[in-house]
Amino acid sequence: MSYKNKTIEDYRKAGEEIFNTMHLQTYPVAVKYIKDLETEIPPGVERPIEKGEKMAICQAFTYARRWNKKLCITADDNFCTPSSVAHGWVPLTLEEFTESQVRQKWTKDVQAEKRRAEHIYKSNFKAVIELAYRGVIVAPLYDTPVIPDAVAIFCDGPQLTAVIHALSYEHKRKYRIQSTFEGFGETCSKGGMIPFIMGKAQIIIPGMGDRSFGGIQNHELGIGMPGEFIFYVLENLYQTGAGQGLKFPLRTLIPKLDETLTPGFKFMRQVIDEKQADMAKKGEK
Repeated sequence: MSYKNKTIEDYRKAGEEIFNTMHLQTYPVAVKYIKDLETEIPPGVERPIEKGEKMAICQAFTYARRWNKKLCITADDNFCTPSSVAHGWVPLTLEEFTESQVRQKWTKDVQAEKRRAEHIYKSNFKAVIELAYRGVIVAPLYDTPVIPDAVAIFCDGPQLTAVIHALSYEHKRKYRIQSTFEGFGETCSKGGMIPFIMGKAQIIIPGMGDRSFGGIQNHELGIGMPGEFIFYVLENLYQTGAGQGLKFPLRTLIPKLDETLTPGFKFMRQVIDEKQADMAKKGEK
């Protein structure tokens, strides 16, 4: 089934439905990449720089999902310069980017950073820069002003498992999840950019920026997916196992126990039984 003709209203309804059905603590986030900063930013969408402020992309996600904010982040708005480079908003060379990261001491040495850059960034940079996007709009999906290129959901472990089950229900190649992890740039890359560019859902294990200044909670995980996937998730949500799978509240196994569990319980059970038997005898008389 194709979801290409879905309207903004369809996406808003999907955002409200999945929020309520999964009992999420924060709103799913709509993510839209734009090329023209003059014409593609809808009314009501704010840019931090207009208030003399700066904001990282992961912070914008948090404002959208917790505070219902609609924000546009560009290279001018974003103090997290590596993510501006990763999105192709500024023209750094691979060598310049590597040098900046070496100075951060995120990896062991220059060679380690070069291997990282070669593996992660080289092909992605080329693809993103050629697309010539200049900013990203983030908003709560239930009130999105744009048809999203990607949707990000932040949740706990059982809720994430339910989304994975939904995407894997038919085991179609299109919806297969493909993720790699390194502890950096999780929300800004896998929450939107990689699902948009690659067309694949990505698991988000919040990274250093998310945890340092993005307001992520310790229990939170996430998943980013191409925007239209949200309708596929809703169609298959909680279908795995035909009622045997995860539900909400989570149906955990409750052990069957008795008073032999501890010596104190066992002793008290014996005393209670003796007293009840004695009371029963007296009652008969």
